[in-house]
Amino acid sequence: MTKRRTLPSFASRPADPERWVKAPDKPGTTHRFTARLTIDVTPALRARLKVAAFQRGMTVADMLRALLAREFPDISGDVP
Repeated sequence: MTKRRTLPSFASRPADPERWVKAPDKPGTTHRFTARLTIDVTPALRARLKVAAFQRGMTVADMLRALLAREFPDISGDVP
């Protein structure tokens, strides 16, 4: 009988966080999006977000990034 392979669990984190979330390579340069954020929303809220984004001519991701940037402005001056 062959040995069964152990797979990582769904919520397991990578061993090397630098590989998972990359920082800018050089000082003074920025990568626009360096991390992924996952949230759970109801199907009704997801539908409202998609309709609102479509009406504004943008993607849901761009709309939410703008909303989060307005709600949580960078006060350190590090990130544009």
